Amino acid sequence: MDQTTPQSQSPIVIIGSGLAGYTVIREIRKTDKTTPITLVTREPGYFYSKPMLSTALASKKDAAQLISTQADGMASQLEITVLGETDVSSIDTTSQQLQTSHGPIPYGKLVLALGADQIHLPLQGDAANEVLTVNDLEDYGRFRQAILGKKKVAILGAGLIGCEFANDLLLGGYEVDVIDLAPQVLGRLLPEIAATALQNKLSEAGVHWHFSTTVQTVDRKGDHLEIKLANGDSIQADVVLSAVGLKPRLDLAKAAGIKTGVGIQVNRELETSAPNVYAIGDCAEVEGLVLPYVMPIMQAARALASTLLGQRTALTYPAMPVMVKTPAFATIVSPPAKGALGEWKTISIEGGVEARFESPDGKLLGFVLMGAATAQRGALSKELPPVLQ
Repeated sequence: MDQTTPQSQSPIVIIGSGLAGYTVIREIRKTDKTTPITLVTREPGYFYSKPMLSTALASKKDAAQLISTQADGMASQLEITVLGETDVSSIDTTSQQLQTSHGPIPYGKLVLALGADQIHLPLQGDAANEVLTVNDLEDYGRFRQAILGKKKVAILGAGLIGCEFANDLLLGGYEVDVIDLAPQVLGRLLPEIAATALQNKLSEAGVHWHFSTTVQTVDRKGDHLEIKLANGDSIQADVVLSAVGLKPRLDLAKAAGIKTGVGIQVNRELETSAPNVYAIGDCAEVEGLVLPYVMPIMQAARALASTLLGQRTALTYPAMPVMVKTPAFATIVSPPAKGALGEWKTISIEGGVEARFESPDGKLLGFVLMGAATAQRGALSKELPPVLQ
């Protein structure tokens, strides 16, 4: 009997060499060693842990040290073709072909693991173009070079990445100012009491906060930058880092006529509106959810690998607490679903804070655990409803 199927003969092509792209390939290779897989990426194709970018300074690791495996190592380890430093200009979903800087590439199934870009604020001033973002390893290398021998860093954004970089820079011996339009840190994730506790710990460590205001201008003044805020204050810094949030990369999908919303819209099998085209990771929107975290990617990669190999598998999300990498005050958050009815109840314990978001009938729908309370993570996670059933 002929074991060859059209499925196994069709090459799977993946665009993007981040955690999402490589994790899908690893999941496929657990059960299928023969289906041809090509990974196309505008980066060199090496593998590194992106979450480490906001903690690498304290670990005394430069950009090169964060690479765990070079592109040729990934290619041989996973038995795939890696086309690094290759730009994809368009997707023809009818002929199932990519146009790239290295010529056309046909696909049987295509996975968009395009990631997300840092949001750039429309800043004024003669040094607005000197504001840095860190979204990949090469950005991180430029950032490390920029802060070499410097003392003061200003961060735009008091969200997850902004707080993590602030803590990391403090541990690296830098002075840090953080500016945010919100009245508190982690405005979308933490209730006020928990936010204040984290702010206070980071303040004790040396962070200067500037809340409820925005940056108006960034100007070069000799060997430093002057940042003027909307509230009239001015800050001096050697380097300005913007960490105000991420926006999914949609241009390639939009140009191909693939449906997009906040992200590239996919169903529970991670299929886009185009046949044989899938999306995963920071660029994908699953039933209105865009979750740019590690755990959702791991869940999605397992489901998608099965679907790509012919066993259609619907994605489910269990409760997936997020660890905020702020050693000044360890924080784990599992936010309630958007629009969930209920209220936060906060208990201060010795060395920590426990905040529970409970429904009117007392069911746990979300939590924040800080300091000593992080020991409750396992027990409380079991009480939470799944994010996507």
